[in-house]
Amino acid sequence: MTTLTILIVAVFCVGYLCIALESVTKVNKAAIALLMCVLCWTLLMMGPAAYYPEIPGGEVVHHIAEVIEHHLGDAAGTLFFLMGAMTIVEIVDSNGGFNFVRDAMKTRSKRKLMWRMAFMTFFLSAILDNLTTSIVMIMVLRKLVQSRGDRLIYAALVVIAANSGGAFSPIGDVTTIMLWIKGVITTEGVLTEIFVPSLISMLVPAFILQYQLQGKFDKSQNLPKAEVTQFTKAQRNVIFWLGVGGLCFVPIFKTITHLPPFMGILLVLGVLWTVTEIFHYNTAEDDTMAKRVSDLLSKIDLSTIMFFLGILMAVAVLQEVGVLTMLGGVLDQTFEGNHFLVTGIIGVLSSIVDNVPLVAGCMGMYPVAAAGDLAVDGIFWQLLAYCAGVGGSMLIIGSAAGVVVMGLEKITFGWYMKKITWIVFVGYLAGMLTYWVERTLFF
Repeated sequence: MTTLTILIVAVFCVGYLCIALESVTKVNKAAIALLMCVLCWTLLMMGPAAYYPEIPGGEVVHHIAEVIEHHLGDAAGTLFFLMGAMTIVEIVDSNGGFNFVRDAMKTRSKRKLMWRMAFMTFFLSAILDNLTTSIVMIMVLRKLVQSRGDRLIYAALVVIAANSGGAFSPIGDVTTIMLWIKGVITTEGVLTEIFVPSLISMLVPAFILQYQLQGKFDKSQNLPKAEVTQFTKAQRNVIFWLGVGGLCFVPIFKTITHLPPFMGILLVLGVLWTVTEIFHYNTAEDDTMAKRVSDLLSKIDLSTIMFFLGILMAVAVLQEVGVLTMLGGVLDQTFEGNHFLVTGIIGVLSSIVDNVPLVAGCMGMYPVAAAGDLAVDGIFWQLLAYCAGVGGSMLIIGSAAGVVVMGLEKITFGWYMKKITWIVFVGYLAGMLTYWVERTLFF
């Protein structure tokens, strides 16, 4: 490892530490992530020839600019998807679309609400994706739980259930989508063999967390909220099904058109916006959807978007200098033959750095075999889907769902690490043990 690479890793580690200590430093994590990103790319530009020896000296700077644009394009797709999904959910929420979901989950018992929310999040994230599901569930929780202390527990469980639910579905998480498109896992294989371990990884933390929620909600807290929308019940249902059904349609749209997922999100947003405009046709001029959407767009937490951008682009530098690939090689040499340990450690690492480049690195390091653990639907690939998805719940910034919930509910890194991390780790190990039992006795 060169001196420059060590410096890049050091900058990343210091930046990561500052993000973790946000509650102490009082500096917004988005500012740190952006600084970390720019510093890492600047250091790379100081000695580019060491990383691209095959490119002539006069062209290497131009090549790096193209590399940055490539990574920025990938990051922008994620960010536009996120912004589109957040806007759709806000439109549905502001027009009363989630009212019947709220009513279906409503109960005065704190523990009953927790279990209803956990299962709904788990299965919804398999149909949609863990990112969108997290946004939807946080919006519903805001209507049901007024106490911030209680809502933090529920929000943490949303992250856990969303990531666990996304791990057993080929379209539930970015990493499973990558493995599925690559052809190393199949829909049937991941549904039949990863479903139970994923469910266990959600049930165990939920069982532990329920003891932090006792008693019942105040009667006043669970009374129906006054309606602020002028829409009828039928119109609210149309908005709900257009929003949620449209989000379900995004993977189908991608399969049919081969366009990036954010294009599907923009299509759904355009349709939903148009329909609500029509619904508002006879309302007062100052109640038009144009004004409402402007307000909703201003409510999107841009600091979360900037944080996401900084993290993704900083991790891209580590990918470019070969740190992630080297780390995977060290793991492979150290624990040769034990795919449970290798994927288990990758899962833990996915809570620290983005799981997308980790999984991408693994797909590059390990060729698909005709038989054995590295065959299609082999132990390694299925465990990789499980560990990369569920492992991201260990830290609040370890997954897209966690980052979004962190921004929406202002959860601090320190609180989550102190209260939730060990609980997720217990569920993570329980799921891996369940998979081992499945493989030993049934498959």
